[in-house]
Amino acid sequence: QVQLVESGGGLVQPEGSLRLSCAASGFTFSNYAMGWYRQAPGKECELVARILAHTYTTYYANSVKGRFTMSRDNANNTVHLQMNSLKPEDTAVYYCNAKQGLLGTYYITCPGQYGYWGQGTVVTVSP
Repeated sequence: QVQLVESGGGLVQPEGSLRLSCAASGFTFSNYAMGWYRQAPGKECELVARILAHTYTTYYANSVKGRFTMSRDNANNTVHLQMNSLKPEDTAVYYCNAKQGLLGTYYITCPGQYGYWGQGTVVTVSP
């Protein structure tokens, strides 16, 4: 059975850091592109970062570029999102996604239609 399990969310002060993790199982992890999405109340689902399956090429939303770093560990079937210099507007539910192919990059709501999704982990950035 396919599973994606996010962890690492919590409450953090502005300018603080968190590291999210996503543990994958039940599929050939190394063949899937991985993504982190987030959705805040009243906002659309936002693609935060993604990393490709084999080249490990990463992409970031402009809103997090320079602050967040995504990585993957194929040996352990995990991906991570290192979040630094956090801002209140980073507050959201963060979701891990795995997919193949070109469809399913952007969504109105998380979780989306394509690929596999985790249950989400809540990140709250507040003084």
